Amino acid sequence: MAVRERIWVGVDVGKAGHHACAVDDTGKVVFSQKVTNGQAAIEELIARVGRKARAAVWAVDMTSGAAGLLLTLLLGTGQRVLYVPGRLVNRMAGAFPGEGKTDAKDARTIAETARLRGDLTAVTHPDELVAELRILTARREDLMADWVRGINRLRELLASIFPALERAFDYSTRSALVLLTGYCTPAGIRAAGAPGLTEHLLAGGAWPKGIPSMVDKALAAADEQTVALPAESATAPLITRLARQLLDLDREIKDLDKHIANRFGEHPHAAPITSVDGFGPILGAQLLADTGGDLRAMFGNSGRMAAYAGLAPVPRDSGRVRGNLHRPKRYHRGLRRVFYLAALSAIKVQDGPSRRFYLRKRDEGKVHTQALIALARRLVDVIWALLRDGREFHRSPTAQAA
Repeated sequence: MAVRERIWVGVDVGKAGHHACAVDDTGKVVFSQKVTNGQAAIEELIARVGRKARAAVWAVDMTSGAAGLLLTLLLGTGQRVLYVPGRLVNRMAGAFPGEGKTDAKDARTIAETARLRGDLTAVTHPDELVAELRILTARREDLMADWVRGINRLRELLASIFPALERAFDYSTRSALVLLTGYCTPAGIRAAGAPGLTEHLLAGGAWPKGIPSMVDKALAAADEQTVALPAESATAPLITRLARQLLDLDREIKDLDKHIANRFGEHPHAAPITSVDGFGPILGAQLLADTGGDLRAMFGNSGRMAAYAGLAPVPRDSGRVRGNLHRPKRYHRGLRRVFYLAALSAIKVQDGPSRRFYLRKRDEGKVHTQALIALARRLVDVIWALLRDGREFHRSPTAQAA
């Protein structure tokens, strides 16, 4: 059989194995097969593709996790690889007959998408530091989700047996959690009294200056409730245990933040990024993780980067309707969150350029959310210009690091 000039290979990535489908320039399937997620099997797949065509374009629907070995072997052998987002695969699947969903169909859809579209992002050799930041920031997101879930559960349990104490403190602070590791019932707080509460808070590392106020609030809450609610004996140990777990989680998050900040500081883009009001080491690391570090290679211009972050409105014109702009439905949620949080932090800097821009937008009649999104869009241009030119902004010393 004659060797083809070019084929497109779509790979539906899986944990234990992948499914690969190759199509020629007419869309005809050259082959479709399952591939074990192992080095020997993937190398054999690459060799098979080399025997079928003089050139090949590979396309994958994942660029991390289970796709790591596949991408390393493809890029290591000089293959051209494109990224087809999962949402795009789902939309393109409707162009082919049948409603069923299989790995084989998804692989073919990925291959056809790569063949028909010329605007897909190329996958390049990952920067080792950026790859590490991607893992660390993903871990931080998991820990923060656990933290929020734990705090909400703690407040729910506490409100079920001691609502006055639940109202008294902000349980996202370490001092309030230290209190709950020893005392979370009205009778327990009254029995301990001011001396017992003070000793416990000091031993647990609570903020010394805030201890007198905490003791007064805890005793006042205990005086409000003289009855023990049902299931108090079962719920109180759960609260105590959860408070200890949250204290450990808080320490883990802080240690991870220090590690991320140290690793981020080693990247050449660290100084330009953190010179912008609103960007600290955590958001900066997240920015690098979400963009791969090389903005020019991935986007080409700031407009495409803004569109990728969902900060560039898209037209929805029809008939006589013109200029009907809406927020895009397909964008990178994580990157949008980075610029949104950076904008929130930047407007706190008094007399800074970002705050002046925000206030100008408010004066133009925009509500808070609209002005904030406009500022986030502006920060895209600022970051782009800095990383393109290798310059730094000299921000106000009162700038708040995110």
